Amino acid sequence: MSVAPEPGIKRELFGSRMGFVLAAVGSAVGLGNMWRFPYQAAEGGGAAFVAAYVLMVFVIGVPMMLAEFAAGRSARRSALGAVRRIGGARWIPLGLLFVATSTIILSYLSVITGWAIQYATDAMFVGYAADAGARYAEVASGGPAIALHLLSVAITVGIVVFGVRRGIEKASLVLMPTLFLLLIGLAVWASTLPGAGRGYAFYLTPSLSDVLDPAVLQGATAQAFYSLSVGMGIMITYSSYLPKETNLNREASIIALSDFSVAFIAGLVVFPIVFALGLSEQIGDSTMGALFISLPSAFSEMGAVGRWVGSAFFLALLVAAITSAVSLLEVSAAVLIDQLGLTRKVATVVSGVGVAALGVIPALSLDALAIMDQLAAELFTVVGVLGVAVLVGWFMKNPEDELRIGASPVFERSIRAARFLVRYVAPPLLAWISWVALRQTITLLTG
Repeated sequence: MSVAPEPGIKRELFGSRMGFVLAAVGSAVGLGNMWRFPYQAAEGGGAAFVAAYVLMVFVIGVPMMLAEFAAGRSARRSALGAVRRIGGARWIPLGLLFVATSTIILSYLSVITGWAIQYATDAMFVGYAADAGARYAEVASGGPAIALHLLSVAITVGIVVFGVRRGIEKASLVLMPTLFLLLIGLAVWASTLPGAGRGYAFYLTPSLSDVLDPAVLQGATAQAFYSLSVGMGIMITYSSYLPKETNLNREASIIALSDFSVAFIAGLVVFPIVFALGLSEQIGDSTMGALFISLPSAFSEMGAVGRWVGSAFFLALLVAAITSAVSLLEVSAAVLIDQLGLTRKVATVVSGVGVAALGVIPALSLDALAIMDQLAAELFTVVGVLGVAVLVGWFMKNPEDELRIGASPVFERSIRAARFLVRYVAPPLLAWISWVALRQTITLLTG
């Protein structure tokens, strides 16, 4: 059921369909694809993880994105306001969970974004350090990490403060095509490396037993939600800025395909490099080690070509990080605008200050960064998606009607299928995955 905005709330709208799609794709296509996906794939047996990831993206991820779209556009509110509008005051904790999840993720991703800024700068202007491990130790924590973290937060605030059309949309229209071109160029180059075939074999040959491994399924599901930006309040927030005639089904399909394509292409870049340069034992050992120690070392050994390739790689990493950071900051900023009546400028700065302060913790400790990633990306995100499944599947009145607005008849079957999956399949599956993630989080916290 459609709901008009509350008196006094002037709702911004995206200026074009392309602007929304690229902004949403920019949110989905982030460090989760460039940083987290290759590492998770390596830990999950390569192709086994990829197969499970694809399954979860299109069977659960897309229906849940549609559920968030329906909730956001119908309510015309921030993530917190939307869940309250649909389910009442007892659902406020879910909205607060969205704010907490997006804030925690942004606080440590801004630290990693700072690293990407430093490495892209190094590659373009001074070249790679002879001792990549020592250079990473200098950049990863302490004063330099805090400074770079604050710089990345400032860039994010500088975009979001201009609003939906002049900030988020305009940035996405420039950054996303740039990212796609960089990745495609890198993938083509990686395919020419001797030994790249071993990387492709590891990446693309699945094992059925590994696909059905509960740990692989849990990791693939969490990665699917993390990558699609569901369970964080982002898609609820972005869809609240959509005109009523927008075809939500078509846009969800485009966003999911684009997100998967970038994650898949990132693997086509990373794994050929890793296997061609003899780094296969290192990528599974450390998320950060693979990107910020092993690859820079490899690029350095390649001479001038490696410097240019490394520049393109870290620039792509930086672009992906910024587009995700913008969407994460918008979640809390939108809540402050809607719930407290703050101006966009004040709400964005307040949200940015909060992220900047919290991000000092992971900037000082890599262990803290790992804990925050496990807590927010692996646990809170899945719990958030579970909450959306129950809210939209069982408490929202006729979410199918919202999805039919602007949709052609060809989507009727997919709308009914999405409703069934959100209502009956997602809750038990997500409850089980939440339990697995909770146990893993407790194990990490207790040592």
